[in-house]
Amino acid sequence: MPKNNIIKQYCSNDVTVKARDIKYQGFFRIDQYQIKHRLFNGQWGSLISREIFERGDAVVLIPYDPVNKKLLLIEQFRPGAIRTESCPWCFEFIAGMFSDNESPIDVVIREAEEEANLVVNESQMRHVMNYLSSPGGTSEKLYMYVALMDLANVVNGTISGLAEENEDIKSHLMDLDEAINLLNDGKINNASTVIGLQWLALNHQHLLATK
Repeated sequence: MPKNNIIKQYCSNDVTVKARDIKYQGFFRIDQYQIKHRLFNGQWGSLISREIFERGDAVVLIPYDPVNKKLLLIEQFRPGAIRTESCPWCFEFIAGMFSDNESPIDVVIREAEEEANLVVNESQMRHVMNYLSSPGGTSEKLYMYVALMDLANVVNGTISGLAEENEDIKSHLMDLDEAINLLNDGKINNASTVIGLQWLALNHQHLLATK
């Protein structure tokens, strides 16, 4: 593969945060930033004000059986889908936010058990990528992993989730091709699952050799 020599013109030294104020603090937080940054002509731009949704970082897990080409998706209600979707229940990969002093691997192991009654260990995991979910409006960073595991004994339709967190989560065991068809039909409509399935479609043939 040819080497990519593209270099970004600027970095964090070319941004000045004049002020940062908490405007809302609830389950999530909204901060207002007063910012100046360099323009591509080399000059400093005007002072701008931006509200940033501070929801913390999260980890995404793709449970995948490379031998049988099966994966596990979960389904749960999402209030953010009410406004635009006819069905606000989403097919997703296992995901969760960080608690205090947790590593991404810690989050993966905890969330897999809580959301899908699935036991995974660090030796099964491969790092996929890190990405910013929507940097124009939120600081959230996602850490994505795939767990290479035998899903033959997973019971389809298992209901999981923590009652104290109002979770009601249903597991769906399916073939990779079936999941890709759901994606192509527009029935998978959240960013982490779209990204994870597209990565899996591109890389699943290599995963059997690394298991």
